[in-house]
Amino acid sequence: MPVSAREFRAALRHFPAGVTVVTTRDAQGRPCGLTASAFTSVSLDPPLVLVCVDHAATAYPAFEACGWFAVNVLGKSQEHLSRRFAASRPDKFVGVAYREGQAGLPILEDVVAALECRLVHRYPGGDHTIFVGRVEGTTIAGGPPLVYFQGGYHHLDRDGRT
Repeated sequence: MPVSAREFRAALRHFPAGVTVVTTRDAQGRPCGLTASAFTSVSLDPPLVLVCVDHAATAYPAFEACGWFAVNVLGKSQEHLSRRFAASRPDKFVGVAYREGQAGLPILEDVVAALECRLVHRYPGGDHTIFVGRVEGTTIAGGPPLVYFQGGYHHLDRDGRT
C-alpha cells in the first residue's frame, strides 16, 4: 500500500530539525526568503549543502533564477522570523534587520550561523526542487538553536538540553 501524505507527515513529526530561513534575490534585486527545515550538509570537500524548496513557494522563482542562496540558522529567540518567512506574504523583509553578504544575499541579523552558497546543482524532487550549493562564506555567532519537533518549536540550551 502506498503511504498517504498524512501518514508521511505523522512519521516526519518524530524527527527534530533545525530551523532556517533561506534567502536570495529575485530578478529585480528584491530580497526573497522562506522558512526551511529541509536543509542538510552534503559534503565537506568541497563544502556543499542542500535545501529543498516547494514549487508552490512564492520565492521559488527567485531561487530557480538567482544562482546564489544563503542559509540563516535561527536561534532560540527567533521563532517570530520562522513564522514570518513561512507565511505567504509579499512584505517578509519589512522591519527585519539584515545585511548584505558577499553576493548581495540577505543575511539576517543575530542568527546562530549563516552560510552563503553558490548554486551548483538542482534536482527534481517531487513537488520540490533540491538546490545544492557550494558554501562560499560563513558567519558564526553561535548560541542555542531553534528546533522544530512534533509540530512545535523547541529550544536547546548550550549543552543540547531542552
